[in-house]
Amino acid sequence: MLKVSGEHLAGKDGVGADGAALKVLAEEIRILVKKKIQVAVVVGGGNFWRFRDNSGLRLARSVSDSVGMLATMMNASLLTEALNQTGVKAFALATHADGYYAYNYSPELGKKILNDGGVVICAGGTGNPYFTTDSAAALRALELQCAVLLKDTKVEGVYDKDPLKHKNAKFFPKISYAEVLKRELQIMDQTAIVLCKENGLPVLVFQGKRGNLLRAASGKKIGTLITARSAA
Repeated sequence: MLKVSGEHLAGKDGVGADGAALKVLAEEIRILVKKKIQVAVVVGGGNFWRFRDNSGLRLARSVSDSVGMLATMMNASLLTEALNQTGVKAFALATHADGYYAYNYSPELGKKILNDGGVVICAGGTGNPYFTTDSAAALRALELQCAVLLKDTKVEGVYDKDPLKHKNAKFFPKISYAEVLKRELQIMDQTAIVLCKENGLPVLVFQGKRGNLLRAASGKKIGTLITARSAA
């Protein structure tokens, strides 16, 4: 399972979707498919909408989150088309889908697509407000019986504080779920981490540079691995 933020698909100004970014990501995923690695993706929607960025509108959280779910549908549609253009069979699946923008999500349909060599793009978050797309990625990864959750980020992996703001930030090549929760590290929301912890789903956090997705999916030493045990 690959979790991709909406910002990854955005242009330089961080808003909207950038064709070049979509093309690069689609090509990276195509390489995995050619190597017979099954790929499911959860896309965020922050390049179009975020609750915290629009607090001035004073929308109810449930309303704002529903808009965010629609934003993930937009990104899923764009990534699905980008993959199809590379020759990869990709299908957008979502809760609350109408069959036009995406098919109705079910674990059975998702696993069938993966077993047939296609890519599953999971949109619409969990289908409920108050849950982030990180939680959706953890949930869908478990439902689709994924071996690992790959979290694409702007930085090398997990640090004790934001490395973009603090030069002395400490990097963790490996860390436990418990330590992430104890330190309240913001690499993923705590609901997602707890879900992974309770079900033994490893999380690999890595920087979304070209070539890193293949390294991460191939088990190369990259980023930060979050499991039940910290580094010795």
